[in-house]
Amino acid sequence: MTESFEKWPDLAGRIEGRRHILPVRVYFEDTDFSGLVYHANFLKFIERGRSDFIRLLGIHHHELERGLGLSEGAPSFFVVRHMELDYLRPAQIDDLLEVVTWLDQLGRASMTLIQEVRRDERVIFRAKVVVVLISKAGKPQRMGELMRQALSPVMPDGEDD
Repeated sequence: MTESFEKWPDLAGRIEGRRHILPVRVYFEDTDFSGLVYHANFLKFIERGRSDFIRLLGIHHHELERGLGLSEGAPSFFVVRHMELDYLRPAQIDDLLEVVTWLDQLGRASMTLIQEVRRDERVIFRAKVVVVLISKAGKPQRMGELMRQALSPVMPDGEDD
């Protein structure tokens, strides 16, 4: 455990079952001239959710970048390949939101994640996000056994790969 995790154990949210939940408060800086959350800021919220989800599973971006065992030993990075977004309801300043993230599919070099932003249990934004593990040269990089083991607690039911 790192010192920051010991001091702030809930900073990265929590994993409940197979889902990661990250609390987010809407600040003035998140809103636009209408007083509602600017549409692109929902992407920031879900990026934090994805990053903290894999961080809590023991997959750290800086370790991937240094090639420390979770991929095929070479420096690698997760990049977004595809997104499907649904803006269902607006959010505004001081709203307390939850970003809920779960693994939908796991491929050899990719993950498909479902993410929802909720306010009072009601879904206000939904995304389907495909991320790919790539090498520094930009080529897909197979996820190593250590990464697959780290992801195993959140694997979807019936996942064979």
